[in-house]
Amino acid sequence: MARLNENFLKLQAGYLFPEIGRRVTAFAASNPAARIIRMGIGDVTEPLPPAVIEAMHAAIDELAKRETFRGYGPEQGYEFLRAAIAQHDYRDHGVEVAADEVFVSDGSKCDCGSLLDILGNDNRIAITDPVYPVYVDTNVMAGNTGTVASNGQFAGLVYLPMTAANGFSPPLPAEPVDVIYLCSPNNPTGTVLDRTALTRWVEYAQANRSLILFDAAYEAFISDASLPRSIYEIPGARKVAIEMRSFSKTAGFTGVRCAFTVVPKELEATTRGGEVRPLQPLWLRRHTTKFNGVSYPVQRGAAAIYTPAGREQVRGLVRFYMENARVLRDGLAAAGLTAYGGVHAPYVWVRTPAGASSWEFFDTLLKQCHVVCTPGSGFGAAGEGYIRLTASPGELSRRLPLP
Repeated sequence: MARLNENFLKLQAGYLFPEIGRRVTAFAASNPAARIIRMGIGDVTEPLPPAVIEAMHAAIDELAKRETFRGYGPEQGYEFLRAAIAQHDYRDHGVEVAADEVFVSDGSKCDCGSLLDILGNDNRIAITDPVYPVYVDTNVMAGNTGTVASNGQFAGLVYLPMTAANGFSPPLPAEPVDVIYLCSPNNPTGTVLDRTALTRWVEYAQANRSLILFDAAYEAFISDASLPRSIYEIPGARKVAIEMRSFSKTAGFTGVRCAFTVVPKELEATTRGGEVRPLQPLWLRRHTTKFNGVSYPVQRGAAAIYTPAGREQVRGLVRFYMENARVLRDGLAAAGLTAYGGVHAPYVWVRTPAGASSWEFFDTLLKQCHVVCTPGSGFGAAGEGYIRLTASPGELSRRLPLP
């Protein structure tokens, strides 16, 4: 009989969002007249930008003709998209990234799990708490943890608590670690690492020869020019960091699927025997072996984001969702609730009323207000006593005019 991967058995009963879906489905079935406002999963509600639609239509027309038809494309992504990313997202901002350091994928969620394929299973891994659940669960699946404790924390991981007391800026580990997951703007707290904090992390990684996996999926929502959008804005970061970005929230690609990861050529890691080897060739091999690339029409649509029209249309979408966030924050303040985030990210992190657990407040909002949130405890032990609201709920979005 085939043997299963027993690491999956360490996972808790269900991934956070399916459990939310189960509870919402049960409530909706029992209350068919309820008008449910979904502020849980951070999906988008607005159509794709016109520039994207036009480019995708043109690409489909190309596929309809023998002389312009395309089959398999380069697994790393077409040069026209990789070059646009390197130029507009990095070099235009004084950050040196080459096109062949950009790897196009179908989502940063996929990449953050897939990167474990090129890393050993004996690394000491640091995770912020609260944290995007995928960072933890993929490490559990890969065998990088022990069993789970009653507070939801897994043995073998180093947890870095982010609290109101430390401004939701994770503290440096008290012990040396090999791999560090950072997300800024942060999911779920909606807060941002400033330049000083991010510099401390890069310096720590340099001193300890650590690797930072930097999730910048929400960088387009940063409105303060003094805040870093890329970890590569920090001197020395190219030697210690891999950066992931996504078109999902910025350009509405949640259902279209397109993202990218930057792996600098000078980034290195060691073998068990102490031999230093570059990481990029390993990621290239993994990417080309296990992935056949994002479809041509989708990549043409992604490239259109970097045209003058596309960039302005994306800025309009960002303004739209951030206006939603402002409405949420104002409403929460009027209700006497304490909220964080929602200024440079599409998430608002809300303290629950005194005495209410995250799931209790989730059920209260669902049953009494017909509002779906995400319980903070689903993001880690330090998330208990909070909920997360997204700035792209369908009902709220339809009430606000697009700028």
